[in-house]
Amino acid sequence: MGARNITLKHLFIDNKKQIGLKFYPDLVLQNLVKTLPNVKWSKEFSMVYVENTKPMLSLIFKTFTGIAWINGQHFFNNKPRNSNPELKLKIKPKNIKDPRPNCPPEYIQKLELNRYAIATAKTYISLFETFMHHFAGKKFLEINELDIREYLQELVHLGKSDTYINQMINAIKFYYETVMDMPNRFYAIDRPQKKETLPKVISKEDVKQLLQNITNLKHLCMVQLLYSSGLRRSELLALKLTDIDSKRMVITVRNGKGGKDRQTVLSPTVLTNLRVYYKAYKPKDYLFEGKRGGMYSCTSLLKIIHRAAKKAGIKQNVTPHILRHSFATHLLEANTDLRYIQVVLGHSSTKTTEVYTRVATTNISQISSPLDNL
Repeated sequence: MGARNITLKHLFIDNKKQIGLKFYPDLVLQNLVKTLPNVKWSKEFSMVYVENTKPMLSLIFKTFTGIAWINGQHFFNNKPRNSNPELKLKIKPKNIKDPRPNCPPEYIQKLELNRYAIATAKTYISLFETFMHHFAGKKFLEINELDIREYLQELVHLGKSDTYINQMINAIKFYYETVMDMPNRFYAIDRPQKKETLPKVISKEDVKQLLQNITNLKHLCMVQLLYSSGLRRSELLALKLTDIDSKRMVITVRNGKGGKDRQTVLSPTVLTNLRVYYKAYKPKDYLFEGKRGGMYSCTSLLKIIHRAAKKAGIKQNVTPHILRHSFATHLLEANTDLRYIQVVLGHSSTKTTEVYTRVATTNISQISSPLDNL
């Protein structure tokens, strides 16, 4: 017989936290489990469970240590989400007209301890406050899956997008699973079916026209970097002077999406402009800083792109992410290996990068329409 193994699970049954014990049928383990006080069987989760208390957890280890390996990776989840050391949520006072209650301090604390990206954390907080307002007067532990389903259905009727509903589910589950340590609380909640939308891109000609309609050198460098290096908006604004390596011709992106560092290409054209920009503006910390120092405004960056696109006569709504999509698509059309594109974009899997093969026109343009052969 192989080594005995017991996996601990968080369960929430009869409005109480429980410890689930999952293991393959084994006479020794089955007899030892029976020695635990008030042990019960859950047909729903197909495992035995006992009340979740510190004395009970100690008793479980005392009972099975030396007989079975206790797998607690699903039970003790203390690993930080990423390694961003600078995350400190600064929550602005809400408008006095906002009827929503304030997010619980422990919710904000867990977001900080798990080192969620600031933008993600703020989204979770706002959505959870909306959720709290909807269920005002009702205790959180009394809310059941039917309540959640009806609430999500209401959001659908209000015309909320699939992205909004998915984020709302994430915000709700974060409270129960991470803050309250109840990973199974709403495990069966259905999410909106993910739609496979094509990334929006603009042509090389439109990119050229866009850049030609930016006269401010600082603004030009910012937009050139978005397109030439495939940066996300937040990644561009967070760049430090030391992240530009002109000797190796790479840009280091620190704490990108998912808390990952990566390197991407530094264009010689952009480097030339950056050197002139540096002498003229003399930034101190961030590569691009606001008038009063500190990180450059996200809103101001969007205005720069929208204004240039309008001058260039581009009808499409151009955003920083569209420039990132265009960067990847144009690389693919130039026969750049998909794996290299994946690396510079910071994708965990090539499956994410493969979506650009559906908008690249290199192969499509070689197809002869049957109309032309009539």
